[in-house]
Amino acid sequence: MAATVRGGSRSSSAKPRPKAPAQGAGRARSGAQAYAPSKLGVVGGVGLPPRLAVGITGLALAVALVGALVAEHRAQTIAAGGDAGFERALGGLGLRVANLTVQGATPMAQADIVKAAGVYRDQPILGVDLKALRQRIEQVGWVKQARVVRLLPDTIVIDVTQRQTLAVWQHGGHTQVIDNEGRPVPEADAGRFAELPLVVGEGANDAAGAILPLVRSRPRLMQRLDALVRVDDRRWDLRMTDGALIQLPPTGEDSALIRLDQLDQKSRILELGFARIDLRDPEMVAVRPKDATPAGQPVSGGA
Repeated sequence: MAATVRGGSRSSSAKPRPKAPAQGAGRARSGAQAYAPSKLGVVGGVGLPPRLAVGITGLALAVALVGALVAEHRAQTIAAGGDAGFERALGGLGLRVANLTVQGATPMAQADIVKAAGVYRDQPILGVDLKALRQRIEQVGWVKQARVVRLLPDTIVIDVTQRQTLAVWQHGGHTQVIDNEGRPVPEADAGRFAELPLVVGEGANDAAGAILPLVRSRPRLMQRLDALVRVDDRRWDLRMTDGALIQLPPTGEDSALIRLDQLDQKSRILELGFARIDLRDPEMVAVRPKDATPAGQPVSGGA
């Protein structure tokens, strides 16, 4: 007697073919542990934006998490236990912070960034507030901009754009490292940045970004420079290591320094030494040589 099946009939004597195990079933049994990291690698490999990749992975992990909780009849217990119970559940699935990676920062800045992050080992990783974490990182003086990514199952990545140090600023009895926008970097110890030029006076931090490239482009001048002193927050005096002074005008500093270059090419004045070079008048350069005898001292052999 023929057995009726959907789509036609077959002989009762035909041997049924063995059923292949459903592919979905295999994934359901193993997905709770291996799904998140493997899928993250695949998503990252096809060039999706990081936020979308993490979002897809997080959604998949959430589905796996709900399935695990329902299967183990723990949903009501966790709901009753509040946040603490939920965090314990996440920890039970191995979703805890094991690695914190900081990218784009110097070793000196990394310590301050990690401290501000406030992320601790074995903290439930899905409980980390990424927005709040990014805001804390961007409060660090070293950091211009930050991006935070959660890589499941156990890694937080902090990618920063670090502020570039420009100079050491001395004013009002304080000494601070400033960046190329003139902003102080409170965490930076000025004593550890002896290689940076020194700018002195009120407003020197804001004006340093314009004058320093002009001075740095002149190695003979730069190697003899002790400090750039801001005068009345309108112009610069260049104080040399031997005590000499170069006075620049309020505007047209580049033109004034070109005249200094020409004078140095003719007379090697930077090597000969001087008390003062006044470049404030665009029509002339006034040079005061060093006195042969310090003021107030008797001339040798004199009366």
